[in-house]
Amino acid sequence: MFSKIGAIILLVEDLKKSVDFYRNVLGLQMKQGSEDWVEFSKGTKTVLALHPSKKRHKKKQHKQRGMLIGFNVSDLHDFCSTLERDKVKFFKRETEETFGRHAIIEDPDTNLISLIEPSSKDELSQIPYYHGFAPV
Repeated sequence: MFSKIGAIILLVEDLKKSVDFYRNVLGLQMKQGSEDWVEFSKGTKTVLALHPSKKRHKKKQHKQRGMLIGFNVSDLHDFCSTLERDKVKFFKRETEETFGRHAIIEDPDTNLISLIEPSSKDELSQIPYYHGFAPV
């Protein structure tokens, strides 16, 4: 049985482009990297790892979204303004929700990233916290 989540691993089409996005646009700290594996962390022991996907088909197939990453932020409005200046694509614009302010952006591979500024100081309250990450 596992004791914690150690990593979230994203398969990406362009490792260099994705590293630039997560490091320079989102401000994550690169923990380690090689030509086929890069790890980021920021204030946690869990890492976000990027790994190049293997292209098996020449035709690009419709990509299904099966996962998204969620980050808590202290000032969502300011952060979203910076992301807009950086031409980041928004899946869901900044909105006021019952649990706080919420937005969803896309990384270069269209992976969804949920951003939440909780209205409550109790960030561990599970129902509103996890509801905030849902893309719909």
